[in-house]
Amino acid sequence: MAMTKVEICGVNTSKLPILKNDEKEELFKKILQGDEEAKKEYIYGNLRLVLSVMKKFGNRGENPDDLFQVGCIGLIKAINNFDVSHNVKFSTYAVPMILGEIKRYLRDDNPIRVSRSLRDIAYKALQAKEKLTHLNSKEPTIDEIAKEIDMDKSDVIFALDAIQDPISLFEPVYHDGADAIFVMDQVSDDKNSENLWLENISLNEALKHLAEREKYIITLRFFKGKTQMEVAEEIGISQAQVSRLEKSALKRMRKYM
Repeated sequence: MAMTKVEICGVNTSKLPILKNDEKEELFKKILQGDEEAKKEYIYGNLRLVLSVMKKFGNRGENPDDLFQVGCIGLIKAINNFDVSHNVKFSTYAVPMILGEIKRYLRDDNPIRVSRSLRDIAYKALQAKEKLTHLNSKEPTIDEIAKEIDMDKSDVIFALDAIQDPISLFEPVYHDGADAIFVMDQVSDDKNSENLWLENISLNEALKHLAEREKYIITLRFFKGKTQMEVAEEIGISQAQVSRLEKSALKRMRKYM
């Protein structure tokens, strides 16, 4: 997604106004009195909140115009439901609302289909979460959410898990300041047996050019199908070190294959 796009849905994002606190307060007073022009000005003055939330989804390849429109719906909902008596900044209340609206849109547009009943339970749980967060100024527990919507805790957990976005195998899960460890590094390989690998003579020759520890790591990872964490525990080093040695060994092997 081109997050550097200047014009989104006909709005020049480089020229969006920045409202001062006193201007926001004055406009909101007019909004509470039913002034639609003040509401439009308030929306326009807070569109930067929508843009800031959109950046969280910059790597999904979604159309920025679509996300912007959905984010604006969340912004309008936040304005309609904002209670000034709680003494909370509007942005603090609005950002989760915008985020929730975009997440709901992405879930509905997800290529992995989830049954309607599960989605309904999940959405009720998410609405209850927003409500309880707003009331108690803290994120509720699963038990509290389940009690709020009068459902079993296990059903709520199952429904919320069902609507989660799939994770890429190349999603980084850990950084140690150098190489990253990806999801695929923590998944064992049960398909590649020793017999299949040893059929390739060039691979055997490449293995001969590795140091003993590197050869042992490659054997455990690809011949035995162990995860990097299992290898790390077996040879007494960190998973980050296993990841580095594995990548170095594979790079060296490619030169001889």
